[in-house]
Amino acid sequence: MNIAVYPGTFDPITNGHADLIQRAAKLFDKVVVSVAESPKKKPMLTLETRVALVREVTEHLDNIIIVGFDCLLAELLEQQNANIIVRGLRAVSDFEYEFQLAAMNRHLTPDVESIFLTPAEHLSFVSSTLIREISSLGGDVSKFVHPSVAKALSEHLGH
Repeated sequence: MNIAVYPGTFDPITNGHADLIQRAAKLFDKVVVSVAESPKKKPMLTLETRVALVREVTEHLDNIIIVGFDCLLAELLEQQNANIIVRGLRAVSDFEYEFQLAAMNRHLTPDVESIFLTPAEHLSFVSSTLIREISSLGGDVSKFVHPSVAKALSEHLGH
């Protein structure tokens, strides 16, 4: 059984993330979407909110599990009996950082493989950072996120 972990902060989950989750769901027996607490990144949304939004966005997929985590990814992989890490690549600029992560993860968990997926072309420029910035300035992000995510951002920001 191939169990993949797709880790991220998902602050917030975007249509690009959702696209990668759907792609991974077709490839692997089980996909554990792992929402990192990431206090150093100072996320806009709470971990509980981010987990709930990921759950809502992926509720139509039957082989997806959503967990929040605040430990080393290697520890989470062991907890989930996972043998694959899924990471997304939007552009060449993502590759260098992702390559470093993959090398470190290979060192920490030699039996786990990193797999890179790319989102649909029309989503390749979408990032959580841009969504947060546009939303915080009152812009419309509805084309780039699930309706529940747009609503949560609007409520959080008081728009």
